[in-house]
Amino acid sequence: MPQNDRFLRALRREPVDATPVWLMRQAGRYLPEYRATRAKAGSFMGLATNPALACEVTLQPLERFELDAAILFSDILTVPDAMGLGLYFAEGEGPKFERPIRSEADIAKLAVPDMDRELRYVMDAVALIRRELAGRVPLIGFSGSPWTLACYMIEGGGSDDFARIKAMAYDQPAALHRLLDVVTDAVIAYLAAQRAAGAQALQVFDTWGGVLAPHLYREFSLRYLQRIAAELPRGEGEARTPLILFGKGNAPYLEDLAACGAEGLGVDWTVSLGDARRRTAGQVALQGNLDPATLYASPEAIRAEVRRALDDYAAANGGSRFGHVFNLGHGLSPDMDPEHVRVLVDAVHEFSAA
Repeated sequence: MPQNDRFLRALRREPVDATPVWLMRQAGRYLPEYRATRAKAGSFMGLATNPALACEVTLQPLERFELDAAILFSDILTVPDAMGLGLYFAEGEGPKFERPIRSEADIAKLAVPDMDRELRYVMDAVALIRRELAGRVPLIGFSGSPWTLACYMIEGGGSDDFARIKAMAYDQPAALHRLLDVVTDAVIAYLAAQRAAGAQALQVFDTWGGVLAPHLYREFSLRYLQRIAAELPRGEGEARTPLILFGKGNAPYLEDLAACGAEGLGVDWTVSLGDARRRTAGQVALQGNLDPATLYASPEAIRAEVRRALDDYAAANGGSRFGHVFNLGHGLSPDMDPEHVRVLVDAVHEFSAA
């Protein structure tokens, strides 16, 4: 077990001396040391595919802040890249694929990648980070959700309206289910390989589930999250590797997600922690949910919002802060002030311990 096991204990809804905190994109462009390492790597993929450099940037925020978990530095699109779609990053445009999915014939060519070959660099990074952490805090591995990965695979990159994949959902639902089935198989294998390499918790990012109408969400996103929670081998008892399901815009589906069988449920700022706790009835630990834009405010405002979020959860949890992992409702942005991040992290520990 890590020397600091608050994060794992919170996911098991056990007593903790203070609410644990980690932040989505805690290793990223807002840190000058990250930018220096990124320049040394030459490109984002040069950084992500180099285990030593990926380890370096994973550990950087832990040297600045009293965080309670590390998260693997990687990208959710490593899986479709390994499936042959040709990931690249266009300057100022984000990730793109050279060979996006455009037909049923393209779907038929897809297969689960060989984790020891196509994604060896990820597992090597996990093993190296775990070794370098030396039991300091737990290490989180992650994947994109099947729906979110399919969005990028079909759109060819980011999208404002997700027109292609939504059209497929309406016109060719069987084809989309075939795609989601193979992607789900790949996600399960990918997360299992990270666990075997040393990840002590796993998170699935369903970033784009919230763009779907409710009936489409349940058909094309939720059912595959349920499959992951049911089929991913995670062990038993205290040795069990906890799974967190995070979805941007998932507030309408909290009851469904809480029943999936995951240990944790990440929520964004569009639902209060108190409401999320009441609706999930203690079935899962909750993770979240400060609006990242709070970090543009003054230190005083950040501290007040941290206290409000902690108190909101505790009020709905019988006065207890147990079963809560503090996080942002989404990721840190490149122009955020690292000193404001420090204010947030320190405030979480200060207020929750008191």
